[in-house]
Amino acid sequence: MPHPLPDFLAQTHDERDPSPWLALYLDQSTPLPDDVKSAWLADSSSASRQYLLPFVRPLARTFIILIQTVKVFLPRNWSHSKLLHRLLAWGLHRFVSPEANWLVLRHFHLGSQVLSFIGRNAPVPVATSPLEPANIDALKDETFLKHDLNLFNFVIRLNQTLRAHNEELRKPAHLDLSMVHDPGLRLEDMPRSKLNFLDLQSAIELFTPLYQLMLTDNDFWRAANSLQLDETIGIYTATLLAAPEHLVLVNNKHPLVPLSTLRAGHRLVVHGLSTEMLHSLLCRFKAAQAEGGVVNTTSGVAAAD
Repeated sequence: MPHPLPDFLAQTHDERDPSPWLALYLDQSTPLPDDVKSAWLADSSSASRQYLLPFVRPLARTFIILIQTVKVFLPRNWSHSKLLHRLLAWGLHRFVSPEANWLVLRHFHLGSQVLSFIGRNAPVPVATSPLEPANIDALKDETFLKHDLNLFNFVIRLNQTLRAHNEELRKPAHLDLSMVHDPGLRLEDMPRSKLNFLDLQSAIELFTPLYQLMLTDNDFWRAANSLQLDETIGIYTATLLAAPEHLVLVNNKHPLVPLSTLRAGHRLVVHGLSTEMLHSLLCRFKAAQAEGGVVNTTSGVAAAD
């Protein structure tokens, strides 16, 4: 069954009361496929996002402070990662909107493809550990934790290899974009009961204290601060593409300045959007490469080959 159009696309444009969501959807300054942008904005414009999030966010941040206090008295390695992931999968399946679930599943695929692009196009290729969950149940295999571990391990392996060979990232003679593709996940296949109403940002804010409670302090801190590697991954990608102007699309604070975990929920949403934009940019380069053309950038054109 096809997913219904979001309200801002189904309604007639009224010049005396223009929809901000329609304006954002039609705007082409941010490189996102139409179906992704439609799902993102439908989730962002939902009643849950408008009315529930303002209450959920301060409550969730209060719990983060309380849990941090409680964990002072717990064993340092106290962790229940497998139970955490079963609870996260259950919550996503039962309460989170189809658009949000679709974007969550896409994120693991797209992030894996971006890392693979960097690893294969480095002067000395570096292997990656792709995460490609086919459905929500597949997330029970500690996917969220593995995602954070993969990111830090990749940055370490990449830079150890570059240093060992006295190399640094640069645009290769030929870009290998073979790993870049649509993951094939369908919005229509996401759970769609009456209880699946929770928007992405509210779900993340609610899940963050649970994540903190059921992982070690090291795992939670690493997860929160992995978000600051968005700029790092963006720099790697822009260097390989020789298109540094696209770094303006990646903004999740300086990687060398750790931030409080209280804003981890909001920053996780920015992280997801940054990944979508980086992947979309790689798709544009791949399409141009296949056609023997170039990609228009804000400073001119960039060769795709």
